Amino acid sequence: MFSYSKPLFYPVHVQHPDPMFGQVLLEHYGGKDSEYSAATQYLNHRSNMSNRHLRDLLGLIAAEEMGHMEMIAIAINKLGGPPLHYVNSQGIPWNISYVDQNLDPMAMLQADVEAEVRARILYNQHFIMTNDPGLKKMISFLGGREDVHKHLFQKAQMLIQSSAPLEQFNELIVSYKMSFQTFTY
Repeated sequence: MFSYSKPLFYPVHVQHPDPMFGQVLLEHYGGKDSEYSAATQYLNHRSNMSNRHLRDLLGLIAAEEMGHMEMIAIAINKLGGPPLHYVNSQGIPWNISYVDQNLDPMAMLQADVEAEVRARILYNQHFIMTNDPGLKKMISFLGGREDVHKHLFQKAQMLIQSSAPLEQFNELIVSYKMSFQTFTY
């Protein structure tokens, strides 16, 4: 199901090295609310989701989160940050407790909404910590994608709550694919 594509979701431009900010960005690489945590959680939820359209949506978003993780890695390297490990900015190793283990579809989707909200808050905090215009654009892009994912997970919850027919869930996939049309570099 997964394939690797060399182009990034968004270009990563860094004006000047800033190893301290590179250290901060480790939160998005291996922290509790990191791209890695999100991708791992969504893949787990995908494996336990009975609705095929929601499985597809979770797989698409998990793959995108891995792409975001790659962008973060490139930014950290360009900033002259620390070697990349699955740790947060304090050096605390990533652990499986960061991943929601629910099996109920509504609970899974709620945990996914909450993960997107926490990631957005973290991006907002880090946006104001840098003056680098390229990093600000990248962080803004990543935060915007968190909003898209949150909206799609919330829409999925509404469809489940309303007992929508299976084919209506396909609209989530269409909305996901169309969400890339609104971004410009």
